[in-house]
Amino acid sequence: MRAAWDAKECPKVPAQKERPYLPSMGYHGGTLAKGRCMAHVDDQRVARVLDALEAQHPGAQLLVNDPWSIYYLTGFYADMFERFCGVLLARGSEPVILVNALHQLPEYDNARVAYHTDTDVVTDAITREVNPAKPLGIDTVMRSGFLMPLMERHAASKFFLGDFAVTAARTHKDEAEQELMRASSTANDAVMADAIKLVHEGVTEREIADQMLGLYRKHGCEGFSFPPIVSFGANAGDPHHEPDDTVLKRGDVVLFDIGGRHRNYCSDMTRTFFWGEPDEETADIYDIVRRANEAAEALIAPGVRMCDLDRAARDVIEDADYGQYFTHRLGHSIGLQDHEPGDVSLVNEQVVEPDMTFSIEPGIYLPGRTGVRIEDLALVTETGVEILNNYPHDPVRLD
Repeated sequence: MRAAWDAKECPKVPAQKERPYLPSMGYHGGTLAKGRCMAHVDDQRVARVLDALEAQHPGAQLLVNDPWSIYYLTGFYADMFERFCGVLLARGSEPVILVNALHQLPEYDNARVAYHTDTDVVTDAITREVNPAKPLGIDTVMRSGFLMPLMERHAASKFFLGDFAVTAARTHKDEAEQELMRASSTANDAVMADAIKLVHEGVTEREIADQMLGLYRKHGCEGFSFPPIVSFGANAGDPHHEPDDTVLKRGDVVLFDIGGRHRNYCSDMTRTFFWGEPDEETADIYDIVRRANEAAEALIAPGVRMCDLDRAARDVIEDADYGQYFTHRLGHSIGLQDHEPGDVSLVNEQVVEPDMTFSIEPGIYLPGRTGVRIEDLALVTETGVEILNNYPHDPVRLD
């Protein structure tokens, strides 16, 4: 996923104004082919997608619309808004990137770019590329305004939800992705170490949150993977509290749920600290959550079910009579997006496999009083697990 452009020889694709949560528009992947400005679709990733597709729908074709999945396969990212972009995949055919001419892509050495304009009928542009004699898998994110005309024109022999095939490929991170995930979490550890230095008597949640973007850029990230959560005291009882003008006071917990993007790969970590001596119940809750986190992480290995990981953490919390206050699943998959398809929950019987990455984040939330969450990212190995972030779990007073 490295940048393809040689500044001395190749013109860069113009980028939009910098945005804190998404990459700039344009081509970000591939390699130089024999000194030429040639982009490259990742053949191995395409092969994994087609293998998953054909296992359930032999002979089918797939139209990928999700911007992050397009980036995953082609190195090209853009928010299309009302415009259309897709990658058409079929066994035995070169990938076709269908894109509005507003986005001029470099030439690909193993794919064809098919442009359409704002005055073209998008359905015509798609229909020209789709094989009407084959089934067509489509993304759950495909807009009905594009899908319905294709169905009315019988552009394919039948239509089915096909993004499971891309999800299956993206779920297993290749070596390059794993290195980027490690680097992203290493940066997140450094940001957490800097963020706690911003905590002082009289500061507000918003004042700290407003400084977080600078910390991520200081440590080599493009921006956030999600808006940072900074919660003081009773606000920590809301798992997704948005930073506001709450002022820190003695006895508060200080919860940071933060993540950044390093070369577009996400980190995500939660730690809970204390400002002053915590009361006895809050200290007990912290210990329960820490033990729940570590019980689940100790169980991670190929062959274990996702639901068993959730159960291991939940049992610790339920045995301490706080089960009703653990109000969410244990974790979510992560990679190019902070929340990717797949989760760690009681209803997910999927077996853990090598190269998966997901969060482990038990919590106890007492509404209007306090809350504690401790979150790590796990990379499954052939024999067990690698915890990607290394910030400690020990209870820490910041005053």
